[in-house]
Amino acid sequence: MQHSSDTIFALSSGGLPAGVGVVRISGSEALAATKALVGALPKPRQAALKTIRTRNGLVIDRGLVLIFPAPASFTGEDCAEIHVHGGKAVVAALLKELAGIKGCRLAEHGEFSRRALENGKMDLVEIEGLADLIAAETEMQRRLAVEHAAGGLSKLYEGWADRLTRARALIEAELDFADEDDVPGSVSDLVWTDMAKLQSELSTHLAGADLGEIVRDGLKVVIAGAPNAGKSSLMNALARREVAIVTDIAGTTRDVLHVDLNIEGYAVRLYDTAGLRDTEEVIEREGIRRALKTASEADIILSLAEIGSAPQTKFDGFDGKVFRIGTKSDIHPIGGEDYDLRISSTTGAGLAELHQLLVNDLLTRSSALSLALPSRLRHRTLLAESLEALNQAVTFNAAGLDIRAEFLRQAAHSLGRITGRVDVEDLLDVIFSEFCIGK
Repeated sequence: MQHSSDTIFALSSGGLPAGVGVVRISGSEALAATKALVGALPKPRQAALKTIRTRNGLVIDRGLVLIFPAPASFTGEDCAEIHVHGGKAVVAALLKELAGIKGCRLAEHGEFSRRALENGKMDLVEIEGLADLIAAETEMQRRLAVEHAAGGLSKLYEGWADRLTRARALIEAELDFADEDDVPGSVSDLVWTDMAKLQSELSTHLAGADLGEIVRDGLKVVIAGAPNAGKSSLMNALARREVAIVTDIAGTTRDVLHVDLNIEGYAVRLYDTAGLRDTEEVIEREGIRRALKTASEADIILSLAEIGSAPQTKFDGFDGKVFRIGTKSDIHPIGGEDYDLRISSTTGAGLAELHQLLVNDLLTRSSALSLALPSRLRHRTLLAESLEALNQAVTFNAAGLDIRAEFLRQAAHSLGRITGRVDVEDLLDVIFSEFCIGK
């Protein structure tokens, strides 16, 4: 059984072999364990070159050693880092030696970060931001993750929670001490003015959840259309590699294919789907079913049709943007249909304009918003719960102040769950399982 009182250690610097391997140690025995390996410890937060030895005196390696006494460390506990050459055998020998020291054990996924949460060094939104920062692949993902990890979103939520707490306190004061001279009458009128303002702020913030999820998870762009409309050719042209098989045989694409693109710092997930048509062929029908399901979950649909044919503009379950794309402009220089864009995947005509079309859409979505955005379904769900409770408190004029104050308490409780201030123990195992061992 694992205990939070154990001293934990792990490789924190990524896959081996590498130029440098960093082993992190945290817990009450961290400094003693480090001393057993390197002798005299350096001054706090100052790197020193040391010889790392086994308990039998055999040299493991020479490397840099840093110590971070509690509480001024990532986890809030005594911590140490040993930087050695990043060979597999070197790191394995160091980890084996640490495992032999009483009270020390290998860390579990995310255990360092979980201790940082438990010791008040970071809150849950900051922890999630840190996980997203490690996983970030595009510039916008990095910027969003930095905003979260640095506490920008947490400060916003904590400010809102403080306003809700103050509002409840003033209402309860009016309820309990209405006859006292030092409690102004009708103080709740001032409270509801501020709560109405908060209601508007929270609603505007929640509206940015779509963009937050797009930045974090990628803009979902689905290429749809009839067989042989040029969907797979467009996928390959945009990806600049052979992702999908292209033939003249209708129905070649049977399943949903996807590729991740980086467009102006935004992650874009591009999906190629089966051609849409009536068919009795069982496998093709399943591909079409999957294509329609994928289209219903898209942020944007690129509806392709060979120039001269009409692209589909309505898709069941989808109410977002549909761009009508006329294809094969190299063999159809003119055509009677009305398209948003005409392209040729063979010659590249129109592809730059299509790229800009996607960029403009992303910029339009983000133009009025900062990056202090909710980016996870968990955030969106709890914000919606908080807003609903706040709406009840502000609009339920027929109810007594005690009932409306209870709605304010519920609103604050939901905000507190986002940052981990209240009642989130059931979420922690799931969240920290996403981390690597050394974080």
